[in-house]
Amino acid sequence: MNPATLQLETPRLLLRLPRREDFDAWAVLMSDVESMRYLGGVQPRSLAWRTFLLMAGAWAIQGFGMFSIIEKASGRWIGRLGPWHPEGWPGTEVGWSIARDRCGCGYATEGATAAIDWAFANLGWTEVIHVIDVNNAPSQAVARKLGSRNRGRGQLPAPYLDSVVDVWGQSRTEWLSRR
Repeated sequence: MNPATLQLETPRLLLRLPRREDFDAWAVLMSDVESMRYLGGVQPRSLAWRTFLLMAGAWAIQGFGMFSIIEKASGRWIGRLGPWHPEGWPGTEVGWSIARDRCGCGYATEGATAAIDWAFANLGWTEVIHVIDVNNAPSQAVARKLGSRNRGRGQLPAPYLDSVVDVWGQSRTEWLSRR
C-alpha cells in the first residue's frame, strides 16, 4: 500500500489522505457548533490545525487514519471518515464527520461502507466499532444502516473520560455475510 496514491472511490465520493489544501474546510467543520456537538466541542483554528496534523500523523505512524471526503460532483472537501484507533480507544473504529450542509445525503453510510471494506481487507481487523454519543441519533442511524448494533456503554480515554458514549459494532464475519 502506497499512502501517497491511496484513494477509495464510491459512486459519489473520493476518499483520500488529508492534504494541506483541505485544512481551511477542515477548520470550518471543526468550528461549527452543530457539527462538533457530539465530537468534543468546537475547536479554534489553531487547535483544528493540530487535530488535522494528528490525522496525517496517524497515517504516517499507524498506516491508517481518517480519509478526507471529496464530493465528486463539486470537487469539494466535505468531511473526514475512516479507520481510527488511538491509544486507549475501545476498539478499531470507522468514524465519520460530515459538513453540516452535506448531512442527510447518505455520504456517511456510503463512505463508511468503503472504509470498512478497506479496513477489513487491508488492516487485518476482526471487528469494527463506531463510538457514538448517546444523544447523536443521526450517527446511530448511520451505524444501523451499516449493520452495526449497539453493544452498550463505552469508556473513552482522557481527556474524554466524562463523555457518555455507546459502542456500536460488528465482526468482520457479520460484515462480510451482508456484503
